[in-house]
Amino acid sequence: MLVVHHLDNSRSQRVLWLLEELAIPYEIAFYKRDPKTMLAPPALRAVHPLGKSPIVTDGDLTLVESGAMVEYLVDRYGEGRLAPAVGTPARLRYTRWLHYAEGSLMPPLLLKLVFHRVETEKMPFFAKPIAKAIAGKVRQAFIDPQLRLHLDYLEGELEHADWFAGDAFSGADIQMSFPIEAAAARGGLGANRPRLAAWLERIHARAAYRRALERGGPYALLDA
Repeated sequence: MLVVHHLDNSRSQRVLWLLEELAIPYEIAFYKRDPKTMLAPPALRAVHPLGKSPIVTDGDLTLVESGAMVEYLVDRYGEGRLAPAVGTPARLRYTRWLHYAEGSLMPPLLLKLVFHRVETEKMPFFAKPIAKAIAGKVRQAFIDPQLRLHLDYLEGELEHADWFAGDAFSGADIQMSFPIEAAAARGGLGANRPRLAAWLERIHARAAYRRALERGGPYALLDA
């Protein structure tokens, strides 16, 4: 039996969605973030040494890294679904987005979150102005321009097709969902990029997406 070690408000939500799209049975082991640090609980380290979600166990196999999970689950259980044929241009696009989501798009989004916390966390009064000034400069000089660059790139990529790998919905769209939802929540993605906004509407309307939310529980990225 497949087991998804599911941390609330995390990348593991898209793994639940993928399994719902594939319509294969799975179980969920639920974990809650520490309310102060927002980190995963130590119990996850009993499953994998890094202690980070998502983790999927498939019998004796333990999988980490969501892009690798998408690739493994689609290849093993997809029966030709959710991935373009090997050797086609669409397959190259599909593979690119599996890596791009975490390798290129998530780093500036994570930096934005970290530096926002630097600006808002409690600290000695004499340090607060210095911390806010440094964080503000980093955001203005690097983080926000990088996010605009990536979001403009993604907007352009959707000009000729509804989905990231081409005309058909695929695992690439599932992999891209978390960073684009994060960008919509706190990364500057708004109505000025209508193709990305329409893409979000399309994925949120999918029945499997809604079933994953029902099974996984509240997903704060949608409400931020």
